[in-house]
Amino acid sequence: MSNVLLWSAVFLLTFTGMEFMAWFSHKYIMHGFLWIWHKDHHKKDHDSWFERNDLFFIFYALISGGCVVAWGELNFWPGLPIGLGIFAYGFTYFMVHDIFIHQRFKWFRNANSRYAKGVRRAHKIHHKNIHKQGGECFGMLWVPLKYFR
Repeated sequence: MSNVLLWSAVFLLTFTGMEFMAWFSHKYIMHGFLWIWHKDHHKKDHDSWFERNDLFFIFYALISGGCVVAWGELNFWPGLPIGLGIFAYGFTYFMVHDIFIHQRFKWFRNANSRYAKGVRRAHKIHHKNIHKQGGECFGMLWVPLKYFR
């Protein structure tokens, strides 16, 4: 397999694997022992534009950057496609979650495809529960089919 194909495969596996990581960290970390960082995201009234929940974004940005540094400084060849895969997922997550769903910036307001409606519906159901326990639908890009009906 050529280097480009191998790097592309690692990038795509990382990007798709990040959906599992987002689901896992959302369900077991954000709604678990780091609820203190995440709970302000479930409140309707915020004191500022920045939420403590944004610390998770910074954490994954540091992991992504660390992988790129490992590629450049330590000659760890998978570091670049892994770091870029994490970055690409983080950017996609930001666009879908913070901009499209929560409208932190007023873009994509009129997106009404079947997929867009399903993702919005799933996230709305998730936010109906404002407590640490009892939530549902912790993923972001992949949501169960019931939300598309």
